[in-house]
Amino acid sequence: MAHTLPELPWAKDALAPHITPETLSFHHGKHHNAYVTNLNTLLSGHPLAGLPLEALIARVGEIDPSIKGKVFNNAAQHYNHSFYWKSLRPKSASGPGGSFLAALKGAFGSLENFKDVFTKECAGHFGSGWGWLVKEKDGSLKVVSTHDAGTPLTAGQVPLLTCDVWEHAYYIDYRNDRGAYLKNFWELANWEFAERNFAGQG
Repeated sequence: MAHTLPELPWAKDALAPHITPETLSFHHGKHHNAYVTNLNTLLSGHPLAGLPLEALIARVGEIDPSIKGKVFNNAAQHYNHSFYWKSLRPKSASGPGGSFLAALKGAFGSLENFKDVFTKECAGHFGSGWGWLVKEKDGSLKVVSTHDAGTPLTAGQVPLLTCDVWEHAYYIDYRNDRGAYLKNFWELANWEFAERNFAGQG
């Protein structure tokens, strides 16, 4: 079965003014859609074509070297973007709670300090990539960044929340001011989604 572009989980104008419909038209409708289209073209007739994204990424080593890199890049970007849309919501809740909040405090000292660490990781990432909050195999929380199409899945980490720091995520709305985009990310962060992922219910 062919991979498909997921619908946005909210109306295209729901994130304004922090992320505008124009940005989403290009980011979701053009960039993300291109990854899906490229992936389906690359895997046309391939035995692994029908695998779910996570399984495909895990088994990309079985694909012919001539297209393996392209398959990984497009599959991982499809996964990363699908995860990113879910990491956002029109109006962020007051914050996380329960065992998830306790884990954040245990790892970073406070919720505000976590936000600061995450923001600095994203702001300091050179070039295109992603900032992530992940859960390690031992259950601990960590902030990491990945370059280009990199995804925590390949490191055995469980993604909880992500922020896209490719320029196409913010350039229409913020030009080259990644810092302003990151500041407003916290107005949209989907804490409920992160909590479900932390609990293994994502």
